[in-house]
Order: sequence, then C-alpha cells, then structure tokens
Amino acid sequence: MTPILECVPNFSEGRNPLIIQAITNEIESVEAVRLLNVDPGKATNRTVVTFVGPPEAVVEAAFLAIRKAGELIDMRQHTGEHPRMGATDVCPLIPVSGISMEETVRWAHILAERVGKELTLPVYLYEAAQTNKLRNNLSVIRAGEYEGFFEKIKTPEWKPDFGPEIFDEKRGATVIGARDFLIAYNVNLNTTSVRRANSVAFDVREAGRIKREGDPVSGEIVKDDKGQPIMVPGSLKSVKAIGWFIKEYGIAQISMNLTNISITPLHIAFDEVCRKAEARGIRVTGSELVGLIPLQSLIDAGKYFIKKQKRSAGVSEKELIRIAIITMGLNELAPFKPEERVIEYLLKEQDDEKRLRLSLNDFADEVASESPAPGGGSVAAYIGALGASLGAMVANLSAQKKDWESFGDWAEKATGYKKELLSLVDADTKAFEGIMEARSLPKTTESEKASRTVAIKKATMHAIEVPFQVMKVSLQSMDILKSMAIEGNPNSKSDAGVGAVCARGAVIGAYLNVCINAVGSESDKDIAAILSEGKKIQESAMAKEKEILKLINLITNT
Repeated sequence: MTPILECVPNFSEGRNPLIIQAITNEIESVEAVRLLNVDPGKATNRTVVTFVGPPEAVVEAAFLAIRKAGELIDMRQHTGEHPRMGATDVCPLIPVSGISMEETVRWAHILAERVGKELTLPVYLYEAAQTNKLRNNLSVIRAGEYEGFFEKIKTPEWKPDFGPEIFDEKRGATVIGARDFLIAYNVNLNTTSVRRANSVAFDVREAGRIKREGDPVSGEIVKDDKGQPIMVPGSLKSVKAIGWFIKEYGIAQISMNLTNISITPLHIAFDEVCRKAEARGIRVTGSELVGLIPLQSLIDAGKYFIKKQKRSAGVSEKELIRIAIITMGLNELAPFKPEERVIEYLLKEQDDEKRLRLSLNDFADEVASESPAPGGGSVAAYIGALGASLGAMVANLSAQKKDWESFGDWAEKATGYKKELLSLVDADTKAFEGIMEARSLPKTTESEKASRTVAIKKATMHAIEVPFQVMKVSLQSMDILKSMAIEGNPNSKSDAGVGAVCARGAVIGAYLNVCINAVGSESDKDIAAILSEGKKIQESAMAKEKEILKLINLITNT
C-alpha cells in the first residue's frame, strides 16, 4: 500500500483571500499532493488547510506553505478569537494509510528541523513527535500566545526544539507534530455569554475545571498537598474544549478538539454538550465542523441517532449521513456538503464508481454496447446487490411492526452486503481491463516477456478473485433472505423470494466468470482451489434458493 500522509496546517489568516490563495498555491505546486479542503474563519482569523499525499511530497508542500505564510502574515497586526502563536500556528502530520505513527514522527522531525534551519523559525514539537511529556500538549506549548512568547522563549524549559531561541516578531513561532486523526468541532449555543459557554466547556472537557469551595466560580481554590490546584475532571475523555463568542454569527460556541474519536466520537460529544447546556438553561442550536471528517464518524452518528428513535439503521449511507447532519445541525451556519467534507469522498477517484454513477438506463446501454466490459461479472455483482437490497427492505419493513432491534441488525448486515457487491460492479470491469493492459505490454526482449508473463498471471488471478468474492457475499446474503422468509413481514415474503432468485443468479453468473477467466490456468494450485470452492458455493446457493422459495410457499412444484 502506498504510504499516505495527511497534513492539516492552521494559518493565522482567515480574512484575506489573496493571502490564503497564495499559501494554498504553494501546496498545490507540489506534484502528487492533493489539496482537499480550505476552511477560513473570519472571527477566528484563521484558516485550516487539509492536504494529502506521499510523505516526501507532503513534507515539501508543508515547508513551502510555512515559508509563504511567514512572508505574507504579520503577527504584529493579527487579532482573532482563536489562541495562536505564529503565522503557521500548528502543522500536524497524520498517518492515513500504509504508514505507521513511528514513521510519521520521523517525517515530522524532518520537517521541523528543516523549518528551524532554513527558515530560522522557532519550532516546537508536539503530540507523538515530542518525547518530553511535559511539553507535548499543544495548549500547554501555546499558553501565553504570541504576546507572551517574547519572554517565554527565553526560559530554559521553553527552548525551541529546532531553530533560534529568539521569538520572531513578524512570524512568531510554529508547532509541528504527529498525531492521530483529530476532529475540530464547534457546538452553537443560544447565548452570547462566554462565561456560560466556558461553564459548559469545563463540564465536558477531560481536563475539567479547578475545584473550589462553595461557589464554583468565585469560591476558594482547593489545593493538594503540594499546593497545586485540584482539578475536577469533565465528562468526556480525549476532549479539549473552551467557550468563546463569535461576532460573525452573534453566538457563543463550545469549541472542541476530539483527539481520539474511538473514545469519544462526534455524536457522543454533541449529545453530552446538549445535556450539560440544558442543565444550565442553555439550548444547543446546531454545530459546525472545522475541516474534514472520516466517513465512519458520520455513519456512526447517523446510526446512533436513528436507533435512539427505535428505528432500523439498515438504511443507505446517504440517509445515515443526512440524519447525522440534520440532527447535529451541521448546516446551521453554512451548507454542509458531504462530498466536500468527507475525506473518503475527496480521495475517491472519479473512475472508482464510474458505472454506479450511471442511471439504470445508461448502465443497461453500456452493457449492451460493443465494449466487452462491463459484462457478465459486473451484472452478476449488480443483481447480487439487488438481492441484498431486497433483504434489507424486508428487514426494515418488518422492524416497523416487530422487534426493531433484531430486524434492524439484519437490515444493517444486508446493507453491508449490498455496499460490498456494488463496489464489485466496477471492480470486475477494472479487473478485466487489467488483463487487457497486461497483455498489451511489450514482449520484444526476454526480460519484457518475463515481466509480461508475471503481469498477466497477476491480473488473471485478480480477475478470478473479484467474481469469486461476488459469489461468497451473495451466498452470505441468502441467510438473511431465509430469515426474512421465515420471520419477516408476511406481506413482503415475495420480495424475499425475488431476493433469493437474484442472489442465486449472482452466484451462478459470477462462477461463470471465475471459470472463463481460469481457462488455461486450471493446473495452478491456487486457481484450482478457487474453482473447487466456487463449485461448492454454487451448489449451496441453488439449494438455499429452493429452500427459501419453499418457505415462501407461493410457487407450487418448487
């Protein structure tokens, strides 16, 4: 897997589009880097930029952007709601795929050293890139902000990790590190009071608030044996939060960083803020996502909120995302467009789902054309997806009248099968194209002939594995269809039957493609094993179809 890094630098400029454009132009000038998102904020006077690519290219783009920001942003003139200490305030590297955190740390050190040396800029390391645990927290490093750093940098404990020990009046300093994926998330309140917003923030953030005797605001601070203030932890782990007033919107917000979304996911943070705000007589009106979000975070949120209504979550990905958006009010302050904010959607190549984007009519026309692809393999995957979809439909209808949790689980599982089978529609066509590309390789020299033979063998195996996967998933979907024939809504049992016919057809159709692609390679041990297993899957699918149709009892002599 090609190693991919994400970089999310925060620049202290959110009002001048020409400066922002100049910085992002530097990023886009690096080949292999893909700019995913630019999110400026006027009130915070800060822009969050997200880009991805191979490590070396990402580090180069980050260096160029930091250099350009230092040239164009004058911190002596900067004002904004967000804490900051430099023109490039923070620049984290995040492993996306094919790269470990240890490797990401190494690239963060390379970038930090280069910035400190070549740009003569004070650089601090944070999170995983910082070995000194007393100064690996961003908020601790940034304490005192730009104005306080002129003196702070002179103290031994705040000597920069790289670069000069003199604070740069125009550019400030920067923080570079390596971290896991972080969601920057603001929750909107129906108040303008920063004090009340901070009260809610202290209620939820992991660090909590200082313990006081009597009045929680003005009471005497309670200290431990060493004279340090005792903290009362907040209710959410791996969450940082503050309250602030956003003049641009005329509201106060809880501004949060969710630093480990496996511990505290987006929907739990939103719900908890709602509870704590209501306890203080404050109402949450919506929320705002800063930057990008992983697809699974929105899907999990959609499932969480739909299940709170005691409804089945076995609906489409699109519907789950819609529910997440409207429930959390992500479009209150500005339109929330998933295609522009979800990482996986932005990384997806246009050709990844070329056939799935076609209308039913256009897909049929393409199948009927003179081109050999899409052909039987793609059609088999598609009818398998239709079979799984019918299983989900019967489960969802049944969930409205029976045990919603059990039927909801079936619907979710069927929807998962449907999604995988749909992805195999285009995968089959690409696999066929891979064989054609391998066969077209040059074969003049002995070396070229050997390389071509290896490429053909590899492409052939892939072209066998794709329809074989269609067979396996389609057979698995028949277990749900059988359950729906037995326990589902009686008025929909014919739909379960049609689903079984589709699934059986998908298995047989996919097996035909396995066999045709294996012609001439039957002696290969791995391919022979797939052919043998495929035959068993086909027999099982045919038997299950008969069993399901008999259970439905609508067709005689079945």
